Amino acid sequence: MKLTVVGGGSTYTPELIDGFARLRDTLPIEELVLVDPAAERLELVGGLARRIFAKQGHDGKIVTTSDLDAGVDGADAVLLQLRVGGQAARQQDETWPLECGCVGQETTGAGGLAKALRTVPVVLDIAERVRRANPDAWIIDFTNPVGIVTRALLQAGHKAVGLCNVAIGFQRKFAGMLGVAPTDLHLDHVGLNHLTWETGVRLGGPEGENVLPKLLAEHADAIAADLHLPRVLLDRLGVVPSYYLRYFYAHDEVVRELRTKPSRAAEVAEMERQLLTMYGDPALDEKPELLAKRGGAYYSEAAVDLAASLLGAGGSPYQVVNAYNRGTLPFLPDDAVIEVQAAVGPHGPSPLPVPAVDPLYAGLMANVTAYEDLALEAALRGGRDRVFKALLAHPLIGQFEYAEALTDQLIAHNQEHLAWA
Repeated sequence: MKLTVVGGGSTYTPELIDGFARLRDTLPIEELVLVDPAAERLELVGGLARRIFAKQGHDGKIVTTSDLDAGVDGADAVLLQLRVGGQAARQQDETWPLECGCVGQETTGAGGLAKALRTVPVVLDIAERVRRANPDAWIIDFTNPVGIVTRALLQAGHKAVGLCNVAIGFQRKFAGMLGVAPTDLHLDHVGLNHLTWETGVRLGGPEGENVLPKLLAEHADAIAADLHLPRVLLDRLGVVPSYYLRYFYAHDEVVRELRTKPSRAAEVAEMERQLLTMYGDPALDEKPELLAKRGGAYYSEAAVDLAASLLGAGGSPYQVVNAYNRGTLPFLPDDAVIEVQAAVGPHGPSPLPVPAVDPLYAGLMANVTAYEDLALEAALRGGRDRVFKALLAHPLIGQFEYAEALTDQLIAHNQEHLAWA
């Protein structure tokens, strides 16, 4: 089995490598190719990757290359984890929206749209080259904004599934609180990427006992603290929103915070400098503790599970993925990309039935889906008017004056990445 990671020079990659090494019985990789144009970073990450495999007794071959076509040739699955424009672009995404009093964030709002516009054309070019190399290869997208990017891939006819680590993070956290194994918990996870709610937590599988009321009764204070949301909100909702809902439920509070502290991009950039120095140490043969602060917790377990299922190597029967709606949520178009539990196998994901969704959540999902429609149109076809319409449609913006100013800011900060600008 050959697996290729595009964006293999990311400081995330050792988390992925550690999972591949530990879970080799689930996903028996014979050749792992790390592809990245940043040759110096790639060699640092690749060296650590080989040492991790060696320490854990994995006999798979690890190849590093900046040649995308060579890297994807013959791959059974290709995992995308790229960041067009790097941390410098992220820094911009997180700062200029604040000038208009809007959240600056890399996956939602104006910053999220900027990232989508930079990313979608690049990902589609990569996917076409994967298809030419091996039309049967699966593409697993971890590149944000996952929902929009996955929809672009699916609309272009690619064998693609979107992946996020929010659900597996909740599963691990809730399992620890309840004193059970993570595999014993099934989440009723519903929404769009980075716009999700845990409406049930079940023991044993989709039909198991719902222990969410018990979880909230005993641990709501800790959960609310992790989400930086008030306990009373969880009590009233009776569900657990993802951390990203804080941008909607406490927008103005978040803006005030972001204006008074260093950006997350600046923090990550400093962490990356430290991590790359560590990766260059020939004595290091495991992922460093600092990597846990970089983000992407449990990403490797989720990626291994998904790849194993898609390639017929095993994997869990049900997994949270980003896939076409196709009637699962009747208030959304069939071609919307939703993030829900699905049965996953070599034929791809089949979303499980979802109980009726409370209008409080359905309305916001429908609004953001409409924004994603317009965002993808802007990413595929370009043009100031399309960017403006997407910004005006986003519930975190929604005002003419803001959308007008943010459109000009977005284009000015991203000209080098927008072919039409």
